[in-house]
Amino acid sequence: MTSVVGTEARPYLLGGEPVSSGERMAVTYPYDGRVVAEVTLADGEAVERALAIATAAREATAAIPPHERASVLNRAAALAEDRLEELARQMTLETGNAIWETRVEVRRTIEILRNAAEEARRVTGEVIPIDAWPNGTGRQALTRRFPVGPVLAITPYNAPLLLVAHKLASAYAAGNPCIVRPARKTPLSALSLGGLMVEAGAFPDAVTVVPCSSELGERMARDERIKMLSFTGSGEVGWHLRKVAATHRVALELGGNGAVIIHSDADLDHAAERCALGGFVRAGQACISVQRVFVHADVAEAFEERFVARVSKLKLGDPLEDDTTIGVLVDDATTAKALALIADAKDGGATVVCGGGRRGPFVEPTLLRGAPEHARVSQVEAFAPIVSLQSYTDFDDALAAADSTPYGLQAGLFTNDVRLIFRAFERLEVGALIVNDANTFRVDHMPYGGAKRSGAGREGVRYAIREMTEERLLVVDAR
Repeated sequence: MTSVVGTEARPYLLGGEPVSSGERMAVTYPYDGRVVAEVTLADGEAVERALAIATAAREATAAIPPHERASVLNRAAALAEDRLEELARQMTLETGNAIWETRVEVRRTIEILRNAAEEARRVTGEVIPIDAWPNGTGRQALTRRFPVGPVLAITPYNAPLLLVAHKLASAYAAGNPCIVRPARKTPLSALSLGGLMVEAGAFPDAVTVVPCSSELGERMARDERIKMLSFTGSGEVGWHLRKVAATHRVALELGGNGAVIIHSDADLDHAAERCALGGFVRAGQACISVQRVFVHADVAEAFEERFVARVSKLKLGDPLEDDTTIGVLVDDATTAKALALIADAKDGGATVVCGGGRRGPFVEPTLLRGAPEHARVSQVEAFAPIVSLQSYTDFDDALAAADSTPYGLQAGLFTNDVRLIFRAFERLEVGALIVNDANTFRVDHMPYGGAKRSGAGREGVRYAIREMTEERLLVVDAR
């Protein structure tokens, strides 16, 4: 694998081949601003070549036997495991996420690759009992799933290895060529994963990773040769791309404004621990970050005390140090946005219980109490280490408040009352309800995606493969 820091610019991958000619772009360490690498940017000509290569590779990629796709994915997992520390350090340098977090992300990426290897072997259909109706007598029917063709994967900066793996591994398992356009702030992990796939024996023309401008990313989305767009990122960009994309197959994993309800019977120590982790992992830069917590009035004071105690133990420091708990936000603009959200909440009457300011390159882990419903922190995605606390007395009011934003990715609920669990499951318009854990919980093979403005379609390898394949029906009259 190419060294992260060096004089040579990292090439992009065009049909599995490294290309070093073109404009350079610096990658900086958000903690101290130093340049840690340069990458070569793809231009318009390179993007056109990427589209042509992926289109030409469609039949050959689909023809790769499932067992061979599985072998490639397993070898890629083994290579990633061998290079776990290198991949984690690289990711910390480009994101500012703490090294413990990026190690976890590499391990999860390895699991995704292995899961994709398993799913590659069982991309199948079903037998249809077509003779269950009189006019089907004497006929047999079955379905089979076929790869749709070139997949364009556009990925964000906050989890630059994991989220690329979800798309690239699923596309390869399904038999599709994939073009990855990574976030400009964090292209190194995507380039590394593409390189690992090729090194593992992937059909080279099926693997392209092209850091490029947003305009060129949109150009690819508008191109009819792209048969599916899989996008993870902001709602504004995602819904725009859905409107302009040439393909009708568009999967969107967008933002959230994660809500957690903590009822009076909850285990408060467990709830405080999980909400503190969920609110501040990746310095809050996660679409399923805990952002709004609704606590029953009978236990609100006790929960707040436990939550603050856990926050006080979080250590801010160099993300490369093993004992650092929380890293930094990705850039100054993101930091300024976070501080503006806190100021807006204070102006609206919220109390800053802890944090609330900037400490060097860090936004302090912040707990707000009593932010009004109209405050921006109550309505938009913070993508920062900010948690807002409200109390309630009526459970239905808490459900209504949790569901009052345009977002619906995942919600958390701490209670052992099965009646409340199923009431919340029926009423909350979210992609998933997580009971007795924060909404941040995710296992990578589960169906994952949102309702309302939080997206369309589902990730998790098995479910992504469904999105990346087309079901066809075969009916045979055997006379």
